[in-house]
Amino acid sequence: MTLLIIIIVLALIFDYINGFHDAANAIATVVATKVLTPFQAVIWAAFFNFLAYWVFGFGVADTVAKTAHTMEINLTVILAGVIAAIIWNLFTWWQGIPSSSSHTLIGGFAGAAIAHAGFGVVSWYKEGKDGGLPSGVLIIIAFIVLAPLLGALVSYLISLWLLHSYKKRALPKLFTIGLMALTVWFVESQIKYYDKIEKPRFDSHFWSVALEQHNIKWFLIAFIILSVSTFCLLFSRLNHNQSEYWLKKVQLLSSAAFSLGHGGNDSQKVMGIIAAAVAVYVHTNTGTTVMPDWLNVILPDENGDGARMPEWIPLACYTAIAAGTLSGGWKIVKTMGSKITKVTSFEGVAAETAGALTLYFTEHLKIPVSTTHTITGSIIGVGLTKRISAVRWGVTVSLVWAWILTIPISAILAAIVYYALSVFI
Repeated sequence: MTLLIIIIVLALIFDYINGFHDAANAIATVVATKVLTPFQAVIWAAFFNFLAYWVFGFGVADTVAKTAHTMEINLTVILAGVIAAIIWNLFTWWQGIPSSSSHTLIGGFAGAAIAHAGFGVVSWYKEGKDGGLPSGVLIIIAFIVLAPLLGALVSYLISLWLLHSYKKRALPKLFTIGLMALTVWFVESQIKYYDKIEKPRFDSHFWSVALEQHNIKWFLIAFIILSVSTFCLLFSRLNHNQSEYWLKKVQLLSSAAFSLGHGGNDSQKVMGIIAAAVAVYVHTNTGTTVMPDWLNVILPDENGDGARMPEWIPLACYTAIAAGTLSGGWKIVKTMGSKITKVTSFEGVAAETAGALTLYFTEHLKIPVSTTHTITGSIIGVGLTKRISAVRWGVTVSLVWAWILTIPISAILAAIVYYALSVFI
């Protein structure tokens, strides 16, 4: 039990480090455009990191927990993975490199598991159910490329949308109205109504639907798109000073949305590690048939049913990442906010909106993607609307190398830590 408690404590410490390491992702653009001061920005981001506790489920946590087959590993494996992730995160933070905390954790977990039981212990690829998206480490690796590309594409399209909306023409307005109608129709089709909610929170049909976790996420997506759409309809009526003023107001919304996605995506990874640790503890201690209620974590079965997680775990994870965000991460802010491309409020709105939508989409698919990769790709996509040379490709190439190396270096480091720990544990 002592080793399990140590892992939980270290996992929360990693979550805290993740907060100040990845805080730059959420606040870099809003600081670079001077919409908020650095102090205001970290409070803003931390608040929405914590607010994610009431918005997102545990899909990503389940994916991370099943990185390795829990029946074939021990607690030393998880301990080594967490220690390696902490070391690599602190090193890249010290160097000002916006690497992925998510991939650091996945790489560390997988590397220690391979050192313990070979490559077969890692869940590399698993077919999706009913035509759904497959899962596994290979899918997570694929999204090292896909997440920034998706962010870049969405931010590029949003930038073009905003640019054309500034012109006094009817076609951009018709497009915006059509997009608003399409958004309302699509989100309405995704909503779970009272008769489809397994455990309604309230007797009231309205509040049960309005505050259902699955629904809140879709309401947020609709709110973001409709808010930007409303701005686009009014954009052409504003002069330069007025448009700059309102763009900064919209950027508050976009940065909040991205911080919410950051909290929901990254906190779940630590929940997954804690869930995996409890599952391994139960398996390796055959005499333990009943866990204390505060540690009674149950991973979902093959059908995705039967999951259980005590409230203190997500609460502690969201609190830790919010506290870390409050600590800031100024070296990485400089890289994200100015070294990739020059960022104005216009670019900030497009990049953060694209990043938020990408994070919500991947969270819905239960894929643990990197918020770092996502926002970097979004910033690059915005830069491309000006000209290709507007993106500082030298800096970008260096970041890509850091992304590529994160999983293998974390895995090797975790294997070394595992072998060292095995001597004593």
